[in-house]
Amino acid sequence: MQFDTVATNAFFPVWKKYRPVLLKLMKDAEEETQTYPFSKHEFTDVDTKKSTTYPFKLEAHEGRAVNSIKSSLLAQDLLSLLKMSQTAVELMDAATYTFKLDKEFVLHVSSEKAENAEETTEE
Repeated sequence: MQFDTVATNAFFPVWKKYRPVLLKLMKDAEEETQTYPFSKHEFTDVDTKKSTTYPFKLEAHEGRAVNSIKSSLLAQDLLSLLKMSQTAVELMDAATYTFKLDKEFVLHVSSEKAENAEETTEE
């Protein structure tokens, strides 16, 4: 039996709790941007340091971050969770997903379809 050894941080359990919600947001984001309000305490209880920055932006495509998420443990853990879901991986293969957590702890999820090489060459 082989286990996926994905490095996770303290916020992974928060994202794992909301995995079904995140997948639904991703599916529904194909039509329009989706939002989901989190409770502030779910994140602040995990990391009580005042220096922690919670807002982040993650752009994910083909199971990888398109933008730099080195400074955000929340974004890193979200991506780790998404990579463990076959559904999320398939969705990220077909489109680029943007996840934004604002300072009010509202997650915004949007998607942009990946352009096929055949569609871009119009002859």
